[in-house]
Amino acid sequence: MRIRVVDPSEFPLLQDIERAAGRSFRDVGMPEIAEDEPPTLEELGRYQRAGRAWVAADDADRSVAYLLADHVDGDLHIEQVSVHPDHARRGVGRALIEHLADTARAGGFPALTLTTFAEVPWNAPYYARCGFETVDEATIGPQLRAVRRNEAAHGLDRWPRVCMRRPV
Repeated sequence: MRIRVVDPSEFPLLQDIERAAGRSFRDVGMPEIAEDEPPTLEELGRYQRAGRAWVAADDADRSVAYLLADHVDGDLHIEQVSVHPDHARRGVGRALIEHLADTARAGGFPALTLTTFAEVPWNAPYYARCGFETVDEATIGPQLRAVRRNEAAHGLDRWPRVCMRRPV
């Protein structure tokens, strides 16, 4: 896998990756998440223009996974990381996370953060294996608190969620 910056021509493919990756949520009783729309082309464009959107590409240079990041409370925050199911369980997501950790280190960011479902096997338990630790919501910063409020407003709090952090 090669990790590179997203090309704008790939935005529809990233939406397809998101839809395909989301289907697995049906298997754990979360059909609303499976049906959730991916980021819009405009949203993907904002991440790409800000230099905070990467893909993992296969040997044919076709994108099979992507990661979007934000600046949140002085850290780099993983807004979204999605791997097409045909390429899951091969270290692709972890490679994208490690790429972001390298980017954070080079940019002087102390840590990576994310929010995720606490009880979905490929969410919080997976991120814990990648070195993330759950953060008590009482101690999170104002921007991460705003992320959580937006998630709650979007209905994501129907299932247990956690904030996680990993020093780089």
